[in-house]
Amino acid sequence: MAVAGKVAAATQNQAKSALLFLYREVLEIQLPWLENVTQAKAPKRLPVVLTVAEVQAVLSRLSGTHGLLAGLLYGTGMRLMEAIRLRVKDVEFSRREIIVREGKGFKDRVTMLPEAVIAPLKMHLVKVKALHDEDLAQGFGEVYLPFALDKKYPNAGREWGWQYVFPSRNLSVDPRSGKTRRHHVDEKGLQRAIKQAVRDAGLVKPATPHSLRHSFATHLLQNGYDIRTVQELLGHSDVSTTMITPMC
Repeated sequence: MAVAGKVAAATQNQAKSALLFLYREVLEIQLPWLENVTQAKAPKRLPVVLTVAEVQAVLSRLSGTHGLLAGLLYGTGMRLMEAIRLRVKDVEFSRREIIVREGKGFKDRVTMLPEAVIAPLKMHLVKVKALHDEDLAQGFGEVYLPFALDKKYPNAGREWGWQYVFPSRNLSVDPRSGKTRRHHVDEKGLQRAIKQAVRDAGLVKPATPHSLRHSFATHLLQNGYDIRTVQELLGHSDVSTTMITPMC
C-alpha cells in the first residue's frame, strides 16, 4: 500500500482498515483488490539491553520505592505495569515466587522472587500495611478489584492481601465507582527516575524500565538458563519472541 512519505506500519494498516470500512459499510462498494494489499510490517529492532555493570550503575542511583521497583523489574523480568499492579497476596516469600496476574494476553504466570529484594520488600510491606491500617481506621482502605469481584465479595477490597504492593501516596476518587480509594503508584514516576539514573550513570543507551526486563532475560541466558525456562518466566507465548533478546 503506497503511502507518501515515511509513515509507521500501524498507521498504514489503520488507513487500509478505514478505507475498507468506508467502501464496504458506508458506500457499499466492494474493493477486492484492496483486501489483497499486503499488510505493512513494523520493522523489528533489537531491544536495549544493559550489561550487569550498567544495571548495577543504574540501580545504585535509585532509592526508595523507585529503587525497589527497578530491582523487581530486573530480578523478576516483569513488565512495568505488572509490577505496578502487583498485589500483596501474589508475593510468595516462602517459595520465593511472584504470581503475575493478567499479564500480556490476560495470562497468569509465575516468576522468581530474587533473594536481593526479599528483605527490602518485606520492610516496604510493613510500611504499606501501616498505611492500610490507617486508611481502615479513617473509614477507607478499599482497593479496586478486577472482574467486578467487589460485587461477589463485598469485603474483599478492604482485605490486606488485595492491596497494591506499591500504593499511591494519596487517596483519590475512583471515577468508575465514585469511591475514595488508594490506587497504585503512577508508572510515569519510575520512568522519569530511571531516565535520570541512566543519565547520571553516564550511559549512552536509551534504557527504559522495559530494558531491565530484557536485561533479566539476557543475563539468565548468559548464565546457562534454558531458553524455554526464560520464555516461561517472561510469559512469552512463542519462544521466537524470547529469541529476539540479544546475547550481548
